[in-house]
Amino acid sequence: MQFEYKTIERPIENTLLKEKGSKFIGFAFPVDNEAELKNALEKIRAEHPKATHHCYAFRMGLNGENYRANDDGEPSGSAGLPIYNQLLANEITNVLIISVRYYGGTKLGVSGLVKAYKESAKITLEEANIITKELEIDIEIQFNFNQQNIIFTLLSKFDARIINFDSQEKASIVAKIKLKHKDEIVNALSNLQFVEYTL
Repeated sequence: MQFEYKTIERPIENTLLKEKGSKFIGFAFPVDNEAELKNALEKIRAEHPKATHHCYAFRMGLNGENYRANDDGEPSGSAGLPIYNQLLANEITNVLIISVRYYGGTKLGVSGLVKAYKESAKITLEEANIITKELEIDIEIQFNFNQQNIIFTLLSKFDARIINFDSQEKASIVAKIKLKHKDEIVNALSNLQFVEYTL
């Protein structure tokens, strides 16, 4: 089972490629869901309303199973696919790349477009810091207040990130745990009395 994936650390904006008068402005965003994807696309369309094309490609999911390549009016396969291929070449997922084109008056032809969009995506990703992220899931744990030391010790042993801690008599914690540690944490919790958890 796979527990980690490669993605980019932070957004990259406004890389510039000029080709026969046309300008290609590159953007890359780390995205974890459809809403983030939509927001990033709308943001760039709003910033560049006069651009001729907003071509993009994204991959999401552990193995990049959710993906799309969009030519936005360029000849079929001349823009979205070359951008998408850069995501594959760098083996990254949960990333959106947009290449905004301002037409410069000289037609590039399909092969020229393929080259320009590929290059635009490539130089954008060269600016990015590619990182390995471990898959995380949320766990909610309920326990008696006097057990909090045991629970905190267990979570810190496995690098869990505490999102919320409610310290009533019946205390509850919401934490992000690494998927690879899930079974060990669940086993440890199952051996404790008065502790309930939901994943």
